[in-house]
Amino acid sequence: MNLHEHQSKALFREFNIPVPEGDAVFSVDEAISLASVLGGGKWIVKAQVHAGGRGKGGGVKIVEGTAELTETVKAFLGSRLVTHQTDSEGLPVNRVLVESLSDIDREIYLSVLIDRASKRIIFMASAEGGMDIEEVAATQPEKILKVAIDPIVGLQAYQTRQLAFGLGLVGEQVKQLGQIMNGLYQIFIQHDGSLIEINPLIVNGDGNLLALDAKVGIDGNALYRQPKMKDMRDDTQENERELQADAHGLNYVSLDGNIGCMVNGAGLAMATMDEIKLQGGEPANFLDVGGGATAEKVAKAFKLIVSDQNVKAILVNIFGGIVHCDLIAEGIIQAITEIGLAIPVIVRLEGTNVEQGKEILSSSGLDIISADDLEDGAKKAVALIG
Repeated sequence: MNLHEHQSKALFREFNIPVPEGDAVFSVDEAISLASVLGGGKWIVKAQVHAGGRGKGGGVKIVEGTAELTETVKAFLGSRLVTHQTDSEGLPVNRVLVESLSDIDREIYLSVLIDRASKRIIFMASAEGGMDIEEVAATQPEKILKVAIDPIVGLQAYQTRQLAFGLGLVGEQVKQLGQIMNGLYQIFIQHDGSLIEINPLIVNGDGNLLALDAKVGIDGNALYRQPKMKDMRDDTQENERELQADAHGLNYVSLDGNIGCMVNGAGLAMATMDEIKLQGGEPANFLDVGGGATAEKVAKAFKLIVSDQNVKAILVNIFGGIVHCDLIAEGIIQAITEIGLAIPVIVRLEGTNVEQGKEILSSSGLDIISADDLEDGAKKAVALIG
């Protein structure tokens, strides 16, 4: 789960991480009122969406005077912002962040995340702030600095100094970076972070460090113990089908293809998508119904898949272990009957009660295509939609 920039910065303030003065507004009147408090005559206005690349997408503007502020806020609110991290429809802008301008002497990249290879929380930094860190990592990997945190002892002072010296910081800036890193580390462990990123962390005109941007991601699996973070969730920024799946206990990720997938088990789901690609097709989704799938859950999964108008066929790939194939078959029949499905359904069943499951499907009177194995199922799905 991601936070908006203004929410991330509010969290930063709680942990003594310096950020520019400003706040989110939901109307032009609120923007004008806030600007009068901030003063200065010039402000930066940022569309609040859960996507990077807002500047390049036209979602960040410097304005001068209340007339230009009014015009910009009015244009942002209610619009949809398209960036390289969104689809062609973009994301809705329901709030904007209005901040005081900051003098920028230099820009730094700083983040904290989990490195699954080392099984540690790591800090990653680069003197090439303000740029796409992926591009820096690909073209100039030597400019990426990393420190791994021992979970027993936590972040150590020598590690903050190591990054500070590597970034070319001097004097009081070394101490300031230590304060910022300690704040980020505490946010990460106290709120079950998945990624916290500051890009850029600037050295301002007074030589002080300031988090000019802020991105905080929270582990969605930990929201049950993070009520404060859960209350910050903005459903308008998330895929509607993924939200429905989450409500039904389904693991679903929307993709751009036209062959819907319903599978039990994340690894098998990945293999199913790979096989579809291998046969020349494009998966429309990742959907894992889980090991304890019921007929009702399978029916809900089917409805979720066909809610995507791009889906032209559905490939069901079930390996019955904990879940029984006969229950899956009943769920498939229930879903097709309720929906009145008009697109091809290809089913591959294997495992516990597989013969009963196949018998249920074959005697249903429905036009369900049986597959001998995964390869056969993927070939039939691709062939059916041309």
